[in-house]
This record gives sequence, structure tokens and C-alpha cells, in this order.
Amino acid sequence: MHMLRRTLLQSAVAICTPPLMLSHAARAEAYPSRPVRLVTAFAPGGPMDIVARILSQWLTPRLGQPVIVENRPGAGGNLGTEAVVRAAPDGHTLLMCGPVNTINGALYERLPFDFARDIAPVAGLVRVPLVMVVHPSVPATTVPEFIAYARSRARPVAMASAGIGTPQHVAGELFKMMAGIDLLHVPYRGSGPALADLLGGQSVQVMFDAVPSAVGHIRGGGLRALAVTTADRSEALPDIPVLAGALPGYAASSWYGVGTPRGTPAEVVDQLNREINAGLADRAMVAQFANLGATPMPGTQADLGRLIAEETEKWGRVVRAAGIKAE
Repeated sequence: MHMLRRTLLQSAVAICTPPLMLSHAARAEAYPSRPVRLVTAFAPGGPMDIVARILSQWLTPRLGQPVIVENRPGAGGNLGTEAVVRAAPDGHTLLMCGPVNTINGALYERLPFDFARDIAPVAGLVRVPLVMVVHPSVPATTVPEFIAYARSRARPVAMASAGIGTPQHVAGELFKMMAGIDLLHVPYRGSGPALADLLGGQSVQVMFDAVPSAVGHIRGGGLRALAVTTADRSEALPDIPVLAGALPGYAASSWYGVGTPRGTPAEVVDQLNREINAGLADRAMVAQFANLGATPMPGTQADLGRLIAEETEKWGRVVRAAGIKAE
């Protein structure tokens, strides 16, 4: 009798529940329910953009919704980051993270967000070396030759970067300090525009860029590579020596990961982490990254969080030592 009464009561509740409430509940459980934006804070053509597009191609069929790369350059990466910070924490807006996010805390006196507080780490993607490249008109084929050339000039060599405080910039500033030379820093709004001018050879002559965006120009002869910035040679550029061979102790690299607005449901973050790590174990995707000189960086959300904390400490010291100021 009690069982019959309970069954009748449950049936009545189900009948009386408005269809709209049921549809809302169903939609709340489904992720993603619409296209996902993958925001990159730099212009198209740069290393972050290239890595983001490889990731979007992997995630789109896995999530069952288009993953659209959205370029939002400006303010040294802060415009794109702020856009994600202010987005709904539902997993439909993701941020491509990188060293710039760990640099800007020391570079800017005031920011409308706190990266470590407002962005939740999802998963690491890849780590990539930077490569020191020059226009072919520069009479140097090695780092020592470049240092001698820079010292012999009455005017400093112009150094391009993807913007003030970017990895390309701070890597160049570290090089200047260790080599004891002067370089004229010329910031651009992303690696793409900077490389375009470097290829022209009129405005700038040298750049420390991430291998993914520079490797095609190196292989095509548009740029000359002098050295990679990591302790080991790059698989994408096996014949290029490490910069530490000329300047012992020099080391710099870039990395990319994915973040989402703080407060995004844990199950959504877990799903994204699983799908991204599956991609980093996929041979075809790993081959794409290897061709760009990028090494997969799989792991948990906590792993990416620790990397962010370490990079924040490291690059904060460089920014302060070099006296870099945001404009």
C-alpha cells in the first residue's frame, strides 16, 4: 500500500513538472551546449594562435561543438585575459594561457583582474623553445658574431617582440644583460606583425620568437636562426645550437595551457582536462606539435597551477631586474 502510494505520488510530480523546467535541467547537464570560444590574447599567426588552432581541431569532434579560436590582441595580452575573466563560468569560454599571464603581474601596477585568482587552470598543452632569428642581411651566423656586430655599431640593433613584457621581449632583455650589449626594443601587437617586419628587414633585424611561428620562415630561408634558448636543441631545428653554448646559464622557453573563468563547474574542467590530455597522447597531434618544435606537457589542473606559480616568480625577477615598464 505504501509502495503504491509512493509510486502514484512520483508519477503525479512528474506529470505536474512543467516541460520548460525539464528542458532547462537537461540543458544544464549537457556540456557543451553551444560553440566554445578559445580566446587567444594575441594576433593571428603567432605561436599561441598556431597551438590554439591545432587544439581546436582536436576538441571540436571530441566535444561535439565547434571550438572557435578568437583572437583578442591588445594591452600585452590583458584584453583577451580580461574578456575570459568576465565571461560566464560555464566552460564555453576558454583562455589560452602562457608566460605573458605570469609576467604581467609584475609588469603592470594595476590590473582589473588577478590572473591566479580569477582564472582556473584546466590543462597544460606544450612547452616550446624560443629561437634567436635575424634577417639574412645581418652579417652574423653565430651568437658570438652577432654580439660582436652589435658592439661595433654606432646605433643599437633593432629587436622586434610580440609586445612589451611578452616572452619574446623578456628573453631579449635577458640576452642583452648577459651579453652586455644594447638592443633597441620595438614592440608589436603579436608575433605575426613582428615577423612580417623582420622578414622585410627594414625596421627590425633580430627577434627571439617561439619556434612554432618562426620555423617555417627559417626553413624557407626568410630568416636565419642563430640559436635556440633551451638547454637542449629543438627537434624541429636539430642543426641550430643552444644559446647557452655562447652565454653559459642562459635559458628561456615558452609554454601554453588552457584556463577557464574561476567558478566553472569541476565536472566541466575535468572533462576538458581529459580531452586535452587525450590529444596530447594522440600520435597525429603529437607529430603536429613536434614539427613545430613543441613538446607535449600533459598533466592535471594542479600541475598547470604549479607551473604558473613558478613562472610568476621567475619572470617577476627578470622584469624587476631589467626595469621593464608597461606603457
